[in-house]
Amino acid sequence: MKGEKGKMIRMVMLACVSMAFLFPCSMFHTLRAQRQDFLSRSELLLRGGGMNYIGDLNDQSVFSLPRLAFGGGIRYNYNNRWSFRGELAFGSVECKEDYNKLRNLSFKSDIFEVSALAEFNFSPYGPGATERLWTPYLFGGLAVFHYNPMAEYSIGPGETSWAELQPLGTEGQGTVEYPDRQPYTLTQLCLPFGVGVKARLGKNFSVAVEYGFRLTWTDYLDDVSTTYVGKEVLEAHSADGALAATLADRSSEVVEGYENAPGIKRGDDSLDDWYAYFHISVGVNLDMLFGWMRSKRCKY
Repeated sequence: MKGEKGKMIRMVMLACVSMAFLFPCSMFHTLRAQRQDFLSRSELLLRGGGMNYIGDLNDQSVFSLPRLAFGGGIRYNYNNRWSFRGELAFGSVECKEDYNKLRNLSFKSDIFEVSALAEFNFSPYGPGATERLWTPYLFGGLAVFHYNPMAEYSIGPGETSWAELQPLGTEGQGTVEYPDRQPYTLTQLCLPFGVGVKARLGKNFSVAVEYGFRLTWTDYLDDVSTTYVGKEVLEAHSADGALAATLADRSSEVVEGYENAPGIKRGDDSLDDWYAYFHISVGVNLDMLFGWMRSKRCKY
């Protein structure tokens, strides 16, 4: 009995040692296969295009004043209908209104965006014989963006400078007189959505054209939302009060001596601001770029 018990213990120990050796190798093969599958299904995306803004200073056209934008990311083609992608984008928006010349407000802002998006292909899309080489698609997701509205003003004959508008509180943000108006945050969430068309160029390359909107939860992309508060409030608020008063009400630059009384509508706070992003992108298969880095060891 003791001999049989000892033999059983040795067998169990041998099995444990074998599992301890084989499990990491098996896991290595599994992870390598998953990595290979991820690389073959994924693309590096590089893109360039333009951004434009829709809001209080531009409620007339969704295609006005586009400014340069570019970005990149990774697309993972889950199957021939669904893809997922993570992206970074950098661009700018600006506007000088032309339909309300007396208000005479303007701004520009850089925008930095990080997004997670899903794509739905209208047609089965992929390199297979039963799949199409091109398809229209819809996309949507969630993004975080950073912005910082600025305005240009004169500092002398033929000389101008730019001022960041958020710290100035041009609509009374942070003042005792307007306690319900707090400084707006410069980093916000938005909902990207839109349409595009993409096509494969051989096994390892693709190209896409896309237009999408960003629905934000801020009405201060342009620093314009509610009503005028009067220069007295702004001038008394901070050391930059005189500059805040100048950039909050610029009607006197159009009609000398004109001043908007407190309470007069400066913007429309019933609607938040939007921005849009049009771009053309090129995709490169990650397996082509990084497949050579796969380990050649542990071939069992």
